[in-house]
Amino acid sequence: MKSFYHFMMRYRGNKQLDNARKLADWMFYEHDFPKHSNDYDDISRYLEWHTPFPEAISTFDNLWDSYIEEEKP
Repeated sequence: MKSFYHFMMRYRGNKQLDNARKLADWMFYEHDFPKHSNDYDDISRYLEWHTPFPEAISTFDNLWDSYIEEEKP
């Protein structure tokens, strides 16, 4: 299973500046982000302490569902 970070990199640099792109761009530049993790709790906790914008956690929750669906065996 690839990491959530790896999944999110598809949104980086999108032409439309939506919350998915903002989160992906922030994750790319955030050196301490758990880039190798595929654990919801690890990533969620990190975002709770280091949230880059008000909608980041809800954006993460929505994208997490897509990530899990895509990564299902």
